[in-house]
Amino acid sequence: MRVDRVSFARRLEGYSDAISLPSQPILEGRLLRMVGLTLEAEGLRAAIGSRCLVINEDSYHPVQVEAEVMGFSGGKIYLMPAGSLAGIAPGARVVPLPDAGRLPMGMSMLGRVLDGTGRALDGKGGMKAEDWVPMDGPAINPLNRDPISQPLDVGIRSINGLLTVGRGQRLGLFAGTGVGKSVLLGMMTRFTEAEIIVVGLIGERGREVKEFIDEILGEEGLKRSVVVASPADEAPLMRLRAAQYCTRIAEYFRDKGKNVLLLMDSLTRYAQAQREIALAIGEPPATKGYPPSVFAKLPKLVERAGNAEAGGGSITAFYTVLSEGDDQQDPIADAARGVLDGHFVLSRRLAEEGHYPAIDIESSISRVMPQVVPPEQLKQAQRFKQLWSRYQQSRDLISVGAYVPGGDADTDLAIARQPVMAQYLRQGLDESVGMPQSREQLAAVLGQ
Repeated sequence: MRVDRVSFARRLEGYSDAISLPSQPILEGRLLRMVGLTLEAEGLRAAIGSRCLVINEDSYHPVQVEAEVMGFSGGKIYLMPAGSLAGIAPGARVVPLPDAGRLPMGMSMLGRVLDGTGRALDGKGGMKAEDWVPMDGPAINPLNRDPISQPLDVGIRSINGLLTVGRGQRLGLFAGTGVGKSVLLGMMTRFTEAEIIVVGLIGERGREVKEFIDEILGEEGLKRSVVVASPADEAPLMRLRAAQYCTRIAEYFRDKGKNVLLLMDSLTRYAQAQREIALAIGEPPATKGYPPSVFAKLPKLVERAGNAEAGGGSITAFYTVLSEGDDQQDPIADAARGVLDGHFVLSRRLAEEGHYPAIDIESSISRVMPQVVPPEQLKQAQRFKQLWSRYQQSRDLISVGAYVPGGDADTDLAIARQPVMAQYLRQGLDESVGMPQSREQLAAVLGQ
């Protein structure tokens, strides 16, 4: 069945400014059935990734829902809805949208909270879009990327001194639930030396979204930030789009020559959204219920961050990774470690002791630290880790009084330095410690 341009324009009126109407009639299909989260339609030809409108005009209240083409088989097209399907019935019309969708961009985004399609969630009205860009950004030749050579001051002493971050690096925050990941992200947002901050809240509880913006991010942090939120109750396609959108925003500002900090909470929710979609369209599970497409999408998302070509901007990215039951061998955590440039592990034991930020420096690593810090600081950081690890190994013996002083010189030194080392690793939520001060205090802890 074909629909003319005028009637198509009437149906789309007020739907999206990014839609350009075609000059030729559009071939539309019909909805056959819904299986789980997936819609099946026939009678139209649409490419993978293209958008369609499912329109039901027979109900008392006409309903239209956007959907994305996720697969096909024979004459059937499989679609994943981006919103609620309430009111959609068998035989509903499926109309392909004439473009792949473009997203609003511009400096007016700063200080705003958006959803995965660029619509405002903060009640501040519409934005003035300076540009409309496609969801997929241009790929950068890996040989043309500017190497990571400059340190990035994140305002957190333990990271600046012992796990130094490079501008353009991509790192993971690995932890279970309730050990301070969001608080650590909020500290980075307020203290990091970055021109633009992009925050992606993917699959979080709705209450936590508001708390992060009002209490953790704060008014000052929001002024130079763009927040993209897709709560857990939204469709998996919207969660997937929100993660891609916040990455695309970071790419946009990087291409403008800005140094961008990208914080995504969490990469695990992004993977789980892709798992829901893949299983719904019939992809077989592989590793602990995750289909292969999940592990293919992770590097595609992460590799979009990093430095631009020489002389351009940068994206320094932090992705939180949820470890189910504090299991660091979770398949998503294991896959993320392989594609990231380092990882910070947050310890539940430290959090329970009131040690914040609860970074386990023994299990954490920054792979670019040797390239961005002086050799003297690298030696000091290694020595600090050695003494901290030696104390942790002997902790049980020391606590019960079984260790005899003088048995080992490094253990004796670790015991003597333990209080100041622990103090070095702790930091208040509103306390910012710059890179020079972090280096000075590291040397003082070691008596150098």
